[in-house]
Amino acid sequence: MIGLVAATAAGRSAAAELAQRWSDARDYDEPVAAALRRAWTECDGVVCFLAVGASVRLLAPLLGTKTTDPGVVCVDEARRFAVPVVGGHAGGANALAARVAAALGCEPVITTASDAAGIPALDTFGADLGFRVEPGSDQAAVGAALLSGTPVTVLADATWPLPPLPANVSTDPEPTAPLIAITDRLIEPPRPAVVYRPPSLVVGVGASRGAPAAEVLDLVDDALNEAGLSPLSVGHLATVDVKLAEPGIVAAAGSRGWPLAGHAADRLAAIAVPNPSEVVRAAVGTPSVAEAAALAGGRAELVVAKRVSRHATVAVARHAPRGWLTLVGLGPGARDLMTPRASAAIVRAGVVVGLDSYVDQVRDLLRPGTRVLASGLGAEEKRAAAAVAAARDGHAVALLGSGDAGVYAMGSPALALAGADIDVVGVPGVTAALAAAALLGAPLGHDAATISLSDLHTPWEVIERRVEAAAAGDFVVTFYNPRSRDRDWQLGKALALLAAARHPQTPVGIVREASRPEQRVLLTTLAEFSAGPDCDPEYDPAYDVDMRSVVVVGSSTSHVVAGRMVTPRGYRWQS
Repeated sequence: MIGLVAATAAGRSAAAELAQRWSDARDYDEPVAAALRRAWTECDGVVCFLAVGASVRLLAPLLGTKTTDPGVVCVDEARRFAVPVVGGHAGGANALAARVAAALGCEPVITTASDAAGIPALDTFGADLGFRVEPGSDQAAVGAALLSGTPVTVLADATWPLPPLPANVSTDPEPTAPLIAITDRLIEPPRPAVVYRPPSLVVGVGASRGAPAAEVLDLVDDALNEAGLSPLSVGHLATVDVKLAEPGIVAAAGSRGWPLAGHAADRLAAIAVPNPSEVVRAAVGTPSVAEAAALAGGRAELVVAKRVSRHATVAVARHAPRGWLTLVGLGPGARDLMTPRASAAIVRAGVVVGLDSYVDQVRDLLRPGTRVLASGLGAEEKRAAAAVAAARDGHAVALLGSGDAGVYAMGSPALALAGADIDVVGVPGVTAALAAAALLGAPLGHDAATISLSDLHTPWEVIERRVEAAAAGDFVVTFYNPRSRDRDWQLGKALALLAAARHPQTPVGIVREASRPEQRVLLTTLAEFSAGPDCDPEYDPAYDVDMRSVVVVGSSTSHVVAGRMVTPRGYRWQS
């Protein structure tokens, strides 16, 4: 919940506007001091329409710790600036300021040093991976070293899909201060150090009916302690599904805040373990509960074999982290047509892979330390393979594609190579057909087909059959890759196939470099287009069509209204 606190009429008006736009906002309509105290205790974040100085004086008695305080953003009377004053990172105030700015049209004023320098904030570093900070870590000292360019060492047990780290950070198997340690092992690091506990451990638990929670927890604690493992790295407890409701197991998990997962007996029975038991198989249908449950669900190694108490059984496995592959659609070219999610994915990625011109397009989003794998035209398969390989190595990878990455772009070749050992996420983008359609009017108002005229990967005979089928079905057709220097006849042939089934005045839209500074838009007809570049050497240069163009051919119902191409939806009231 986001609390809204205001003192003046202008502030109350702005608060009411946010309350109307945001379903998670609550307007505190009472005296400011009381409103701020209530919002502070009841909300995850607070937007104050007050001066920063006044807000600070009211907030001072309420301040606790940076990990528990809500984020607070101040907005000035004229709605010019949104200023995070408390909880920039952990409290989410920086993100809240950006959200306020987007809603009210003001400027977010981010003053936290890490954001200004484009490096990760240590208090939220790895939060999206489930990292926990070891109490007593020296975040301020190591953060200052990061910002000042002092060499900082990273010690990690495995390759995690981390955000990019600046050039003064290097990996080293020998811990030297200042240090960032990412480990589930109990260590005494040199100081200053920040120790992150990744959720790498899964504790498998078996229990007889009525097993006390205290007995389960004692067995878990003993197993972790004797193996030198941190309980902060326990990602979850796991058991056989018939034990998911066992009160002692449920209570043990709940008391530590550990999620509890259950697995079917036949799945556990298929996992090889060092200490199977036929007695256990007879009871629950699998020869192992604790060891098999600890190992289930990924690439894992058993680090604590089965330990048994009177009523419980425990085992611990370390699971290897999974790399990320994000398929990012950059849109048609203009930055304001790139989605915020795409921008965030590029900022977050430790490795960015793409066509060199696409990388240049987003270079301002790359953070210090981002590894860039750029290549020229015609290397799609190599780029896809490089992105998948980097993800398999455990990195956070963004693979760039124009428009939407899944439409004639990098999504298909990458997914053809990506197995179940990495996590893949698609970030949709505004594809060329949509960008062109918006410029032309509403040509895609009814059923449409999209066809690439490139026969580099698809035989022309196949393309021709698809064009003929689209013509027979009376689809609006968008042609991608219509013409290149070495492919200069395919578009004319495709248009001739459509012209045989459609009237000469069927509208045709040509859009080149949609949303870019060189954008050109032409609306013509099948007859005029066919008589243009192929017949008249003095044709209008706007007819020039290349790989940066799309051609949209209307259906039998498409027509032009006030200079815009329209395909009726076919509603009955329009007939």
